[in-house]
Amino acid sequence: MINISLKPNYKIGSIFKIFLLSSFLLILNSCGEKKTEEEHEEEKSETEVALTTAQFETVGIEMGSIEMKNLNTIIKANGYTTVPPQNRADVSTLIGGVVKDIFVLEGTYVAKGKTLATLQNLQVAEMQEDYNAAVANIEYLQLEYNRQKTLSEEDVNPRKVFQEVKAKLATERARAQAAKNKLQALNVSLSGNSSIIPIIAPISGYVGKIGITKGAFADTGITLFEVIDNKQMHLDLNVFEKDMSKISIGQEVDFVLTNQSNKVIKGKIFGINKSFSNESKSVAVHAKINENDTKDLISGMYVAANINITNQTVQALPKDAIVRNGDKYYIYMQEEHTEETPKAKKEAHVHKEGEAHNHDEEATEKEHDEVHFKAIEVVPGTTDLGYTEVKLVDEIQTNAKIVVKGAFYLLAASKGGGEHVH
Repeated sequence: MINISLKPNYKIGSIFKIFLLSSFLLILNSCGEKKTEEEHEEEKSETEVALTTAQFETVGIEMGSIEMKNLNTIIKANGYTTVPPQNRADVSTLIGGVVKDIFVLEGTYVAKGKTLATLQNLQVAEMQEDYNAAVANIEYLQLEYNRQKTLSEEDVNPRKVFQEVKAKLATERARAQAAKNKLQALNVSLSGNSSIIPIIAPISGYVGKIGITKGAFADTGITLFEVIDNKQMHLDLNVFEKDMSKISIGQEVDFVLTNQSNKVIKGKIFGINKSFSNESKSVAVHAKINENDTKDLISGMYVAANINITNQTVQALPKDAIVRNGDKYYIYMQEEHTEETPKAKKEAHVHKEGEAHNHDEEATEKEHDEVHFKAIEVVPGTTDLGYTEVKLVDEIQTNAKIVVKGAFYLLAASKGGGEHVH
């Protein structure tokens, strides 16, 4: 009987392990190369797109070229409507009192001098009494002054008596003038004996907020009424430091109300602040609004404005030619491709002499012929008259064919969606 002993072959096991490791690394390398190729193809698909001739004609894509246009350069600014201090009044009282009557409602138009309300304070009657008493004393002292002056000049009475009468007359005149000033400041009549204080509109305009009610006590330093004259409405626009060198008095401003309709209202810059408004390094620029457009405006409305700087010739395209993909903007340029696709080569048909070329074959050719486009990154500038200024990130040929209509469809075809730039 033959006894055969099998011993493990360690050399063969090592070679087998090396083989497995090599195969694993080869698989990983192949997967990596495949992933890189897929990423490259995906990136390429976002910048390049091809349409068949049939698709090109169906979508209605139109071609053009970059043009030189004389566009109006603008600076965008935000702000709000306001009125100058002299056209806005916060009406208060110099002396407190109980509200007796209120004669206006919020939103009512009032002329300068109209009585808005009346207050009642017994001190007013005392002021009138003081004034009337001072006036009566002045009349008496004036007569006594004239008499003592004559007697003093004739050396009948001592001059000291004349000086005393003169001093009393001056005192009463000062007392009467002080009482008169108080009553006039309160818009109270100098004659009579009344405790009523009228609250008068200091300017013409519309009544804003009313801060009192009938029967309440109106104290000093409290705003009883707001009166605003909207005829002098203007804009306060915030312009950043980098744009200040382009701003000057007299420039036209077009603006729309942020929370209202898109009706464009015009104005003109009349003032520029010489200091920063806040930490954002912006400067307040003031623009007067055309008077005919102020009637429907209210102080404090937020606006988005375009400050018209100047006309300049720039490279431009119709605004529909520019699309936005994420944070970047693109236009599409047609590329020349001479190679036929494998499918087109396979299905290409060579006509023999005299063979008819039917419409089905023409349709088939349109289905396989392709038009290629490439996305070109641009930086859009000002938009005016339907054209937008474009600054090319990379140079292209001057005679390049650019998609001026249908660019949004190309973006959707390459990425499956996108946003159109306005």
